[in-house]
Amino acid sequence: MEFIVELVISVLIVIGGLFTLIGSFGLVKLPNLLMRLHAPTKATTVGVGSILIASMLFFWVERGTFTIHELLITIFLFLTAPITANLIGKAYLLRHVDPKDDLPHTGEAEGWATFDVRDPEEQPRDPGKLPQD
Repeated sequence: MEFIVELVISVLIVIGGLFTLIGSFGLVKLPNLLMRLHAPTKATTVGVGSILIASMLFFWVERGTFTIHELLITIFLFLTAPITANLIGKAYLLRHVDPKDDLPHTGEAEGWATFDVRDPEEQPRDPGKLPQD
């Protein structure tokens, strides 16, 4: 294997290991859920993606076969991590944030995207009934 390819694969593995280590450390040490979301969705995603790309390059150069498995795992990881973090963040906000007291007014007719636009004094509607227009 050429020296340049070996160097690129080695750098990708070291970068991947560092990002994964930093992401795991942040997941354990950060104080609350919203801060902890950044560790696995950013650092660990880049770390695991880097290791998978290094594996894909190694098998392509060393064995002469291009495996799509690592590429598909990387794409799946990069697509699902932000969506999962967004849903976890919204669930946390809905359970732990009071829209009247904790959030500033938006200055518009609409409220915050996570919360209902309806008046907070209004009774919640029955989920089995359709709203009347």
